Amino acid sequence: MKDIFIIVPTLDPDEKIMEKFINELHKEFNNILVVNDGSADSHNEFFKSLEKKGIDVFYHYKNLGKGRAIKNAFNYLLNKYPNIKGSVTCDCDGQHSVNDIKKVAKEVLKNQDSLILGVRDFDEENVPFKSHYGNIITRNVFKIFIGLDITDTQTGLRGFSKYVMYKFIDVEGERFDYETNMLISCKEEDIDLDEIPIETIYINSNSGSHFHPLKDSILIYRLFSKYFLSSFSSFIVDIVFFSLFLGTLEINTKILAATILARVISSIYNYIINSKLIFKNVSIFSLVKYYILVVIQMFISGCFVTYLSSLINMPVVVIKIIVDTLLWVINLVILREFVFKGKKK
Repeated sequence: MKDIFIIVPTLDPDEKIMEKFINELHKEFNNILVVNDGSADSHNEFFKSLEKKGIDVFYHYKNLGKGRAIKNAFNYLLNKYPNIKGSVTCDCDGQHSVNDIKKVAKEVLKNQDSLILGVRDFDEENVPFKSHYGNIITRNVFKIFIGLDITDTQTGLRGFSKYVMYKFIDVEGERFDYETNMLISCKEEDIDLDEIPIETIYINSNSGSHFHPLKDSILIYRLFSKYFLSSFSSFIVDIVFFSLFLGTLEINTKILAATILARVISSIYNYIINSKLIFKNVSIFSLVKYYILVVIQMFISGCFVTYLSSLINMPVVVIKIIVDTLLWVINLVILREFVFKGKKK
């Protein structure tokens, strides 16, 4: 496959495992780019031996992270080989078979508009505990907050057309968070995701991985914090003003009136946060759709709280919190899929 480059980011590799892997890979692919992401000097001879075999090696003077390694590889290849059709990234620790890499590469050639993911089966017995449950958590976070149902969110075996490589050079993230940001970017840029089943291979329970469970997990899950914080802060604004108006209004329909007044204030705040910082889609169309949603949910909330407060002996503010918490999940989906839906400029 002369039109596809295989990108292998590596840091302080197990030389025996990587040499065997590269030799097998080289039998099928002439175009291989190894990114030495600041490995220790003791590995210098190993990387020189790869160059002698005709393999491109791109060097980072110090460790910059897997994300930066991939982005620099994209930039390097697009500059040096402008006629390539695409690339495939894979790990250097033997977790990806050459046959699976070929499968992903062939899919890149067939589908130039999608990000290709080589996905593992996390229900197999050889999958480490942390990988199995980590994937379950991340899959569900993606489904709730981003609206993407992805089998393997952390796969390192990914295929990119030339177009997708170009789009992903500007995606944020320097370390493992970059791979998560890629997936979020697919949603934002209307890039399709195609999944290709691959072997589930773990060598020594994935002990060769440079993924740091605490530090890198914080980086990855921090990407979703903005979705939660925008909604939670708007929720707090709404509840505070609802409580304030509920205590000051002296009318029979004060629950509904307090709901409307509080929602007017919180909705302005929420629209600014969502349109500017989260979905980055400010337009008259999104504004109209947003306030249609606000009016509908405002009356649903007000009517339900009024009705439930007449049935349940519970503080009205507590009932309001329960009702609006249930509405929050629905609201997030509608904001993402209807109000702010559309390719960003």
